[in-house]
Amino acid sequence: MVRSVFIQRNDAERTLLADALNRYLQEVTALKRGATQETSHIHVLLTSSLAKQSLASIGSRDVSRYRDTRLKIVSASTVNRELNILSHMFTVAMQDWGVGLPAGNPVAATRRPKVDDLRDRRLVGDEEKRLLDWAEKAEQEDGSMPIAHIIRFALETGMRRGELAAMRWEHADLKSLVLLVPATKTGEPRRVPMSSRAMAVLNALPRHLGGKVWGQIHEASVSRAFARACRRAGIKDLRFHDLRHEATSRFFEKGLNPMQVAAITGHKTLQMLKRYTHLRAEDLAKLLG
Repeated sequence: MVRSVFIQRNDAERTLLADALNRYLQEVTALKRGATQETSHIHVLLTSSLAKQSLASIGSRDVSRYRDTRLKIVSASTVNRELNILSHMFTVAMQDWGVGLPAGNPVAATRRPKVDDLRDRRLVGDEEKRLLDWAEKAEQEDGSMPIAHIIRFALETGMRRGELAAMRWEHADLKSLVLLVPATKTGEPRRVPMSSRAMAVLNALPRHLGGKVWGQIHEASVSRAFARACRRAGIKDLRFHDLRHEATSRFFEKGLNPMQVAAITGHKTLQMLKRYTHLRAEDLAKLLG
């Protein structure tokens, strides 16, 4: 104590992980854009055996046991998201709440599962037509989800699911053909140019009183409607986020350079842009002449 190296463990020994996670949920998660998704991950952590342990008793071995148990149920990327939340909670507890952990953050000493989530899935053959045909039928059955319009707009803009769900009419400049995306994954707003086909989608939509372009929809409901359309169309292994891959690749195939594409999609680095871009060799051959 005289040398100022003693770490008070009382708070860490008295605080259960469940209590710390609930505090983190209220003070940290609630302020994030992705609060809904993070909340669901925290609820999973709250049902685990770790939640019943005190912060002081949790070591890397406990976290590793949790990791291995979860890997039997969910993907490696999901486990990593849960570990990221858990790690940040420990960091906040030490830095902001004054909780002393002599061994430091136990998640930092835990090996993370390897994630292989690179995808090159693009629409092939008549998949786009089949998908849109069934999506239009779904719109007629359930007018609350304009999934066919959303799919068309996503293919023209390369926007993320959350950005699409949050679109508002006041952000669409129909004269200059530019859409403002005020809140993005990177935290920086961007202006997305709209093609004539994207404009045709907007012009075909009714104006909702709430000001949202697609009405009161949630991004998770977009994925569910998309998955249903894929099942009905007999299309396998296609996710809504793959439309962003498809749109980005089409931008390059139209002749846009990497900086122009990045300005549209919002990718921060060329490496990230390459990850989302999969050009067809046949199309490149046509460009070569």
